[in-house]
Amino acid sequence: MDSFGLKSLDAIHIHVRDLERTRRFHTGSLGFAETARSTPESEREEHQRSVLLEAGAARILVSQPAGGGSRAAAWLARHPDGVAALQFEVEDAEKALRVLESRGATPVSDIRRFRDDGGSLSVFAITTPFGDCEFRFVERRGFRSVLPGLQTLSPEAGANPLAIRRFDHVTSNFRTMKPALLWLEHVLGMERFWDVAFHTRDVNGRSEGGSGLRSAVMIDRTSGVKLANNEPLRPTFPASQIWVFTEDLRGDGIQHVALEVADILSAVREMRRRGVEFMRTPGAYYDLMPARLARLAIEIREDPAELRELEVLVDGERPGEYMLQIFLKAAAAIHGDPSAGPFFYEIIQRRGGRGFGAGNFRALFESIEREQLDRNRG
Repeated sequence: MDSFGLKSLDAIHIHVRDLERTRRFHTGSLGFAETARSTPESEREEHQRSVLLEAGAARILVSQPAGGGSRAAAWLARHPDGVAALQFEVEDAEKALRVLESRGATPVSDIRRFRDDGGSLSVFAITTPFGDCEFRFVERRGFRSVLPGLQTLSPEAGANPLAIRRFDHVTSNFRTMKPALLWLEHVLGMERFWDVAFHTRDVNGRSEGGSGLRSAVMIDRTSGVKLANNEPLRPTFPASQIWVFTEDLRGDGIQHVALEVADILSAVREMRRRGVEFMRTPGAYYDLMPARLARLAIEIREDPAELRELEVLVDGERPGEYMLQIFLKAAAAIHGDPSAGPFFYEIIQRRGGRGFGAGNFRALFESIEREQLDRNRG
């Protein structure tokens, strides 16, 4: 299937009820820089206030309603805070729209074109099977801002202390993911890249209870953009943290976004110093880690004691190649507010490993279930 010219995952767009709280978390806890904010004119026209946050090549646009009639207000009337759009950069917007529409994409509007003193921007969006999350496509020809209606701010000194490089992948949860996989294949032209299926009974040896998931990662070979997708695995569907996520979000949608860093141990130490809360990892994970890595013929450069101290996960699927990752608590838990939503971030460092760590999936799955049980008890 011919490429439609996808270049990168350009930005994620989050709708929130408390813009200042979200801004403080990203700048104070994750070291993002606030690089742009909405102009008074755009706020009057769009009825929402926005800030742009950047770290490395990772861009996060955050919008809060400023009166009725905004897209943010419409989203938040149906959901807690969450990711309302993924924005992708393309080589040629006209070609991208023509190819996507020929494959069955449903555009939200025709291409809109804007100009500033740097050049032009062309943008269009399509609906998706990812709940109410749209996919937006932009073509930049020297245009200075991420989107029109944003006023660029002077860069902040000392920004990006975590050495965030880029978005590694985006993970979505579905009650049934096959329609999304078919759409990603036949409309976006993505290919199957990685998959795993397991049930916590397999881990704990229980004869009843527990829950499971099936996951499949799709990739655009030209750009390297990766979209991971999860669904519950029988039995006990309602017990699955995937199912619980869709209940909390009130629909399918983006569960988490992975931020790639240059040095995860330094990044996690700095985040812990800043008060960032992570999902817990059971001590048994580190007890069993040496034997598991030996079976995979993987020798890690990091000190296992430091990984245990910081609760960083490590996994791999090929000899000599591995990756390290850790997962933040969901926004609702971090802020102590259910309306902040179940979305969270992953921090990842790759040392040649291209996969997603099947063993780590189990640890993540159990960690999320513990967080949900603790929240329900509270």
